[in-house]
Amino acid sequence: MRTQVAIIGAGPAGLLLGHLLRAEGIDCVIVERQAAAYVEARIRAGVLERTTTDLLHRLGIDARLNAEGLPHHGFALADGERQIRIDIAALTGSSVTVYGQTEVTRDLIAAAPERGLPIVWEASGVAIHDADSAAPFLTWGDGERLDCDFIAGCDGFHGPSRAAIPAGIGKTFEHAYPFGWLGILADVPPCDDELVYANHDHGFALASMRSPTRSRYYIQVPGDARLEDWPDDRLWDELAIRLGPAGQGIVRGPALDKSIAPLRSFVGEPMRHGRLFLAGDCAHVVPPTGAKGLNLAASDVAYLSEALAGHYARADESGLHDYSRRALARVWKAERFSWQLTKLMHRFPGDGAFERRMQLAELDYIAGSTAAQTAIAENYVGLPL
Repeated sequence: MRTQVAIIGAGPAGLLLGHLLRAEGIDCVIVERQAAAYVEARIRAGVLERTTTDLLHRLGIDARLNAEGLPHHGFALADGERQIRIDIAALTGSSVTVYGQTEVTRDLIAAAPERGLPIVWEASGVAIHDADSAAPFLTWGDGERLDCDFIAGCDGFHGPSRAAIPAGIGKTFEHAYPFGWLGILADVPPCDDELVYANHDHGFALASMRSPTRSRYYIQVPGDARLEDWPDDRLWDELAIRLGPAGQGIVRGPALDKSIAPLRSFVGEPMRHGRLFLAGDCAHVVPPTGAKGLNLAASDVAYLSEALAGHYARADESGLHDYSRRALARVWKAERFSWQLTKLMHRFPGDGAFERRMQLAELDYIAGSTAAQTAIAENYVGLPL
């Protein structure tokens, strides 16, 4: 087989890139190691920046987003009995949309056949060859081969794309946090109309949702926590304590999904090697506190599709040469925001009374400062491309 752009990974980054390229008349093939049912079932983030929803609107893959997405004009930072509402609509003139990554993925997969976007499922052992030459190609399975002009690595942190950047060329920056998030998904109405990020003496908690009848909650747990130590009743009890006033509105129900996710920050530089371009989690990972993971992947592929369109339509190579710099500039700002919000809202091992009072002082400052709230709101809704 031959195509113009080979895309590794059928997560949101790879699927969105594929649709953006097809809209420009560029041939591409997505190669994915998992089955479609597995990809469609993955539970992930659910807060979309305007940048991400604008791309879906532009592509016309937005029918369910328009019908089921929940526009949010603010969110709250909670501290004990106080909730500090960040009015992102008033402060920025923009908003975010609550619509699960699972649903975005399903919409993009469903639209692929009619848009002429082929997806090769269950492609085991994908390998990248000659990425630094004019004729790169992929192989997988029992001798399958895909020749191409360019390769887009959208295959996550553990895929082959990140590993294909030579050690002498690439640099990595990483920080592992000493705790994780224990999350529960349940078919119960959310406790609040907007997201609530809570800082409590017991640790962080988050009240989120996927729909008016499906809620997603998280609490901070030690890095060595085990699911079996957290039966549903204990988790619901802890959420009610940590969320303060919002916790009084919790409706309990059986878990549809319950898992523990470690938190880390990671950035790999550069995001290009020869004709291999990285996008999404294979190039960067952010803690989920700032809801930036999926949205950063969307901005990556917006830059990359623009660069590839310039190459094919006008023989303009400038976008390709500038891709890594442009993408990383936005990545590092998102990493900064996620890191700051994580530091503000979580309890860190080893922190004492002084560090706790610093968190409380910062929250008190935010509560009374329009400038501080504006800075948070600008980052939360997403910085411009």
